[in-house]
Amino acid sequence: MIYSSEDMQTRAVLDTAARMCAAARTAPKTRGMDGLVTCVVTGEDKDRLAAHMRELAGRLDYAFFARDADNVDYADAVVLFGMEEQRRGLNGGCQYCHFKSCADCAKQDGLCAWDAVDVGIAIGSAVSAAADARVDSRVMFSVGRAAKSLGLLGEKATLVLG
Repeated sequence: MIYSSEDMQTRAVLDTAARMCAAARTAPKTRGMDGLVTCVVTGEDKDRLAAHMRELAGRLDYAFFARDADNVDYADAVVLFGMEEQRRGLNGGCQYCHFKSCADCAKQDGLCAWDAVDVGIAIGSAVSAAADARVDSRVMFSVGRAAKSLGLLGEKATLVLG
């Protein structure tokens, strides 16, 4: 059997994407509370993601969304990372969210600062896995914003990046 260069590239990218998801999952999380959600998007779903990015580019007047959609078109796969919101129960000892307590943050529809820290650490581990495999990766807000809008990681996922 002969495997084409394109077949091998796709296989390597998907294997790397799986390793990226594993690296993100096993990265440390604040107080051991893990709200991370990941997925890998390919094929028609990736095409739909890129098309939605172009739609958002016009609606939000963010030209870079259209530029980033071109990168999504070119990619074999897109890895998505998001956090399902949770309160860490640190209350007045923390206040990184700028609220008095976790309950006050929730009441004011605030966002726990530790969600952003945790997804950032997870993505750092994931892109290291990609670098170890010599597979190029870029972290993009635009991809995450479109994926969140499409609900690709579920309704509870916030702080979505791709």
